[in-house]
Amino acid sequence: MDEKYFPEKIEEKWQKSWAERGVFEVERDAERPHYYCLEMLPYPSGFLHMGHVRNYSIGDALSWYKRLQGFNVLHPIGWDSFGQPAEQAAIKRGVNPRAWTEDNINHMRGQLQRLGISYDWRREIAAHTPEYYRWDQWFFLKMYERGLIYRRMSPVNWCPKEQTVLSNEQSSGGVCWRCETPVVKKDLEQWFVRITDYAEQLLDDMKEIEQGWPERVLTMQRNWIGKSVGAYLDFCIKDTDKKVRVFTTRIDTIYGANAIVLAAEHPHLSELMKDSALKPDVDAFIAGVREARNRATEPGADEEKEGINTGLQAVNPFSGEVVPVWVGNYVLTEYGTGAVMSVPAHDERDFEFAQKYTLPVRQVIAPVTHDAEPSGFDPKLGVDQSIEMKEAFTDYGVLVNSGEWSGKLSDAAMKEMAGFAHEKGFGEMAVTYRLRDWGISRQRFWGAPIPMIHCPSCGIVPVPEKDLPVELPTHADFTATGQSPLETVPEFVNTNCPKCGAHARRDTDTMDTFVDSSWYYFRYCDPHNQDAPFDKEKVEYWAPVDQYIGGVEHAVMHLLYTRFWTKFMRDIGLISFSEPVKNLMTQGMVVAETFYREEGGAKTYFNPAEVDVVRDDKGRITSARLIKDGQAVVVGPFEKMSKSANNGVDPNEMISAYGADAVRMFILFAAPVENDLRWQEAGIDGALRFLRRVYTFAWRWRDAVKSAPQVAPDASTFSAGARALRHETHRAIERVTRDLEALHFNTCIAALMELSNAFGQFAATPESASDADRFAAREALEALVLMLTPFAPHISEEMWEGFGHEGGILAGEVRWPVADEELARKEELEIPVQINGKLRARIRATPDASEEHLRETALADEKVRAWTEGSQVVKVIVVPQRLVNIVVR
Repeated sequence: MDEKYFPEKIEEKWQKSWAERGVFEVERDAERPHYYCLEMLPYPSGFLHMGHVRNYSIGDALSWYKRLQGFNVLHPIGWDSFGQPAEQAAIKRGVNPRAWTEDNINHMRGQLQRLGISYDWRREIAAHTPEYYRWDQWFFLKMYERGLIYRRMSPVNWCPKEQTVLSNEQSSGGVCWRCETPVVKKDLEQWFVRITDYAEQLLDDMKEIEQGWPERVLTMQRNWIGKSVGAYLDFCIKDTDKKVRVFTTRIDTIYGANAIVLAAEHPHLSELMKDSALKPDVDAFIAGVREARNRATEPGADEEKEGINTGLQAVNPFSGEVVPVWVGNYVLTEYGTGAVMSVPAHDERDFEFAQKYTLPVRQVIAPVTHDAEPSGFDPKLGVDQSIEMKEAFTDYGVLVNSGEWSGKLSDAAMKEMAGFAHEKGFGEMAVTYRLRDWGISRQRFWGAPIPMIHCPSCGIVPVPEKDLPVELPTHADFTATGQSPLETVPEFVNTNCPKCGAHARRDTDTMDTFVDSSWYYFRYCDPHNQDAPFDKEKVEYWAPVDQYIGGVEHAVMHLLYTRFWTKFMRDIGLISFSEPVKNLMTQGMVVAETFYREEGGAKTYFNPAEVDVVRDDKGRITSARLIKDGQAVVVGPFEKMSKSANNGVDPNEMISAYGADAVRMFILFAAPVENDLRWQEAGIDGALRFLRRVYTFAWRWRDAVKSAPQVAPDASTFSAGARALRHETHRAIERVTRDLEALHFNTCIAALMELSNAFGQFAATPESASDADRFAAREALEALVLMLTPFAPHISEEMWEGFGHEGGILAGEVRWPVADEELARKEELEIPVQINGKLRARIRATPDASEEHLRETALADEKVRAWTEGSQVVKVIVVPQRLVNIVVR
């Protein structure tokens, strides 16, 4: 241990030591409790920024803490290395996606290793390797065998100029990312996974994780699954033999229906309109809806309600009333049947639509008073329809103006009316879900090839398992249009049918990258298995994941898909549990200032490192100019660190300036982990100063710590300062342990800083300290170092070694410190002692000290004895916790 703290030297030393000794490499151990800590695996985009550092520092702090508690901790890392950005790089820069990806992985791996994150690197995986995606394909085949995978026509984003399929990101704003041509929808045959078969399980099994997952995430998943209990009803189209089936959750409102409204993509609309004179107008409206949806991120969400009357009429199956048939942009084929009954009096969306097109509004549900009767009218007679409704009444209530059902409460009426519809043959009870089947086809190169073969004679034939993996070719023509790049590689496309042996073609779609990330944590448990995705016994030992850490933006895609995938693996006997993750923590983003110039409506962003800023005394920017040319730039809002905003901060630069430990400590201290963190480099300097201070304490006291008693001396031998230090030590242990369990890292670090301050006030010196004082100092410093380890492991290892411990913190029987409840609880007070009304001394005592104890302690104090020597003590007045007054003569 050197006298001065040199972060780079210490961090290199301990990273090398950890690697050589395999400190973080773990195997199953029946003698120890196990713990699986995992951060969401990164996409290898090129470099880590401080947002990534926050994510991985959280997991690493928890992993160190659990190791020090005696747990056998699995903490792995890998790469979500398939995906569109690699293919875009191939198109823009002419680089090979594999080379681009692996170069990025090498760089990012180096960044993680320089941070000193405690991964078991032997378990590293990458989705783009055949050893991994072979099992993506194996799972595909297993799902296909069980009828969970099928193929159907589905619309995709299509650029008519480039003649290519675009992702939602590539068609943002309704135009092609390459040529800015307006994007259209085109139907292609796509592969789908029947995740809807598991919709009810995905809802029901939330009870297993509701204690460990944020309610916000569970709510998002419930809404995404969107279970609706209601009824199907058939409306006959007047003067035809055709019917339109609608889905409604409020069959009790059917007497208020003023129309039925179809989605623009309703499958029967074209047939219904084929002989209508209004067909051109309806077709034009449908085209407009589709064009608008090309530009929308969430069709039907916030767009203005628009519609067109088709001229068709439908018959209400309950009332016999004839109502018009409309097409509306707010009805989606993905919900229910793609057709709804419009009841404006009792649905806000329908009310808005009716107001715009002056459709009639009829109230059929009225509020209920406490005696379960409607307020102010006889339900058999109904309500006064001449009174204009100002808004929809959407609550349940009592039925009015509803024929024989009037007077019934909504709950009872809905059950009876659904039964009546079923009995009469025009409807039935139904449960629908907003959740749609998962489309996994991608017309791209850089993904796991779909293991299916198209034979002219046999049709679609699965690739035999023995022929897996179907490997990606090493090259493709990324400039080709109108087809997947894989179509341009004859040696990939051309094959023989495994059934009949005739010439056939491989499927040229690749899988959605969410497939790769749906099961990767199970592969970490057995990453080199060549015979199966993983060994069941190994997974049963480690999984489910005890703590998963990542962004809330994955709540309804990745986190839903992985829950489904786990249930499928259970159903085929690979595992015995139903949920992949026990506890989920969604950390906030790291946001940073943005700098840009705007020309012609386009913004060019500049990295903060390229900009010279001047700030006022409150840290606000008063001037921002480019370093290279002195030209002024616009200071934009704080945004999430990203490539697009060019505001990412390279952790390597921060590590070079401050050290990895200071960077990690700042990122965990600056804000609660669930909140967004505003990046301010100046904060790292404060973390560095704190570490230097602790290191100085350790250096000055290292020899005294080595020679200190191993067992606490008699309590009476501790000085007042030592007693105070012991209290602060055990109080800090109590607080840090409690807050680490709750993942409140910022308050943990605050408690460590308070303990450091308490040590700084310790009056003893290493040279003059008694055995008891040296024990108190050793106890405080060793506890401080061990509790600092999760946040700053390199400097902690160095100080621990400086105290004479060999083999590193994780060697031997080193364990997380345990608080003495009595010492932590008894905070000593400093109580003034007066003699004849004048302050002569101060004593220390716990808040619950008795009057007798305070009297005896005061009279025994050396200063008091000196002032009272030769005098007679007449009276001792004790005010508990505040004062001792001695009267002498």
